[in-house]
Amino acid sequence: MKLILDGDINIYYIQTLCMIFFPGEKFGEHEKSNPATPELRLKLTHRADGMSAKATVKLGQDRASATRTLAFSPHYTEEKTAKMVCGAAVISACGELLGYRPSWGMLTGVRPSKVATDLLRRGVSKTRVKRILTSEYFVIPKKAALATDVALTEQKIIGTPSARDCSVYISIPFCPTRCSYCSFVSYTSKKLLSLIPDYLTRLHSDVRAVFANIRRLGLNVKTIYIGGGTPTILSADQLRELLSLIAEETDVGALEEYTLEGGRADTITAEKLAVAREYGVTRTCVNPQSLCEEVLTNIGRCHTVEEFFRAYEVARASGISEINTDLIVGLPGDTFKTFSKTFDSILALHPENITVHTFCVKKAADILRQDSHIYSLRGGEAGKCVDYTQLKTQQEGYKPYYMYRQKNTVGNYENVGFATEGHESKYNVYMMEEVHSIFAAGAGAVTKLVDYQPESGGNPVIERLFYPKYPYEYLRDDSTAEKCARVEAFYREHGLID
Repeated sequence: MKLILDGDINIYYIQTLCMIFFPGEKFGEHEKSNPATPELRLKLTHRADGMSAKATVKLGQDRASATRTLAFSPHYTEEKTAKMVCGAAVISACGELLGYRPSWGMLTGVRPSKVATDLLRRGVSKTRVKRILTSEYFVIPKKAALATDVALTEQKIIGTPSARDCSVYISIPFCPTRCSYCSFVSYTSKKLLSLIPDYLTRLHSDVRAVFANIRRLGLNVKTIYIGGGTPTILSADQLRELLSLIAEETDVGALEEYTLEGGRADTITAEKLAVAREYGVTRTCVNPQSLCEEVLTNIGRCHTVEEFFRAYEVARASGISEINTDLIVGLPGDTFKTFSKTFDSILALHPENITVHTFCVKKAADILRQDSHIYSLRGGEAGKCVDYTQLKTQQEGYKPYYMYRQKNTVGNYENVGFATEGHESKYNVYMMEEVHSIFAAGAGAVTKLVDYQPESGGNPVIERLFYPKYPYEYLRDDSTAEKCARVEAFYREHGLID
């Protein structure tokens, strides 16, 4: 796509907006024009009392223009004013050209509830927040209501954060097979799976270092999340070694939540979950993604619907108190009929958590190489499926408690976590809302150091420390001591410890 920008304009934001209307488009300074190449011209003008922006979008012989103005406000910086007026112009012009109104309007970030959260913290009423989202950000009413409800629930869960709170993430980046939609750091070949014993030896060392650092800083561990990949690819004995080490390093009985992500039904056994229960795990995940055999085959999931129900029964019988199930809307070959049947079957099981993702086309996913035309503007029946999940969960007593979005999702829809009262995943909220540091260990894991500053009205100060992406690089990495020193320096620099 060709962009011609005039003024102090955030090009990344404009590109992200354009990708809502032209999914899968690429951008470049020397992008050549042809009849099939969309073109956007955008001019930002400063005025005495505010800013104006004019957007003209062209596709073949069709074109549309829109001009929008926005007065300066004490609530918005000049940069925010420019972003909003440009966003309004682009949304209006592209929407007119294509006859399409994106559900989330000009909100392109990972956290669509962030605007609602910021407004609520300033004392704006729930009704007024929804009105601002619809009138100023072009969010459709039902999404404005969803964002506001999620923001209210998140704030209830978060309460008053302490600078001494933290969580821990431990990465097991291995899977028995790779799903075609997946872009996570996960490894499936026989050669890479043979690294697991050496990987665990190194991981144990880093887990000890992480918890030693936490103790030195006098921090309080609120939640632990063991994710992947597929952590239950480990044998029962390997899980026991890892979980017993964690129990030696911290008081797991004092945790608010302790998650072992099972995920793949073909890796879950009664023996493994018995070990997890023995060592204090309170939450696990059994993720079918779909309960349609044809769809599972399409995405290379390599387990059957029957295996999912078996794994779910094993998880329920284990005594682990909370079970999450993940589903994906808009998978190749899925329809409203098949998806709604899947969702009704999940609701009949009454899991404490249901997380509904919208199919996201990642550049690293195998499925994009199989079908380069998989991007979708309107998303087909995906919107109907998303609406169905939100209606049915409400009827069954679930509430949306956290939400995030990704680029290139089918129909530009969201990912939402639903939970029964009191069973919300606290780790998910703490991680998404960045209210305290998340210490990490393992390949592809990222420690996120957070100085949470809501009282100042500003965004939290964040520093990220990355472990090597690939297991074989991780095994050669010697940066753990350096990371621990950087962690302590961050806490002292920001006055978070004495």
